[in-house]
Amino acid sequence: MHAGEANFTYNRDQSIADASSRLRMSFKTNKFFDSIFKMRDTLSGYYNDDNVLIYSIQQTNEGSYKATDELRFNYGTESTSIHSLRYSATRRKDTTLITTDHVTDMLGAVHFVRGINRKALKPGDIFPFTVAVGKDLVKVQFLYQHQEIVDRGNVKYNTHYFKIDIFDEAFESTKTAAEVWIGDDDNFLPVKLRSKLKIGYAEVHYKSSSGLAHPLSCCVVLKK
Repeated sequence: MHAGEANFTYNRDQSIADASSRLRMSFKTNKFFDSIFKMRDTLSGYYNDDNVLIYSIQQTNEGSYKATDELRFNYGTESTSIHSLRYSATRRKDTTLITTDHVTDMLGAVHFVRGINRKALKPGDIFPFTVAVGKDLVKVQFLYQHQEIVDRGNVKYNTHYFKIDIFDEAFESTKTAAEVWIGDDDNFLPVKLRSKLKIGYAEVHYKSSSGLAHPLSCCVVLKK
């Protein structure tokens, strides 16, 4: 059963200093799950002209619990420091995280996988990286499976299918905690995303785009 609906957007945005684009995902549980565990979460990542993540904000609304997490990324020659600020109506916590790993926020994992050379992929290839989540650094890895067709009514997408292992207790299962299907063309856009939750899963499907650098040749529209 679907736990809710997610909306994923990528736009030009200069509302944050030094940023030029914004990646955003909003999620809300459906009416059935609202009575069990209501969730209204929004994650936004801001990128500079070099497509490097510089600021991330997560706004959590889970009924009686509301909180905000901000992450500011500073890149050095040997390590990356992340200033993490978590605050709610009653608490405030500052943390500085340091890592030598390739690091992003949870939403930025999509950008990470888009940087993979799709033409060199082999089943079983593993791509590890680190995600800053609140005051923690979480180990994540993409595990490439195979090419797969995603069917959406009269549209089919040729994709590359990855499983995502997330080693964090917030996920019901560390193995295949999420999955992503990336279109098999030079845009390498996410066509489908699925993430496990403790009360089901969230699923996102590609809807539309504009100004792409390459033709969306992974998409095949079938005649009705």
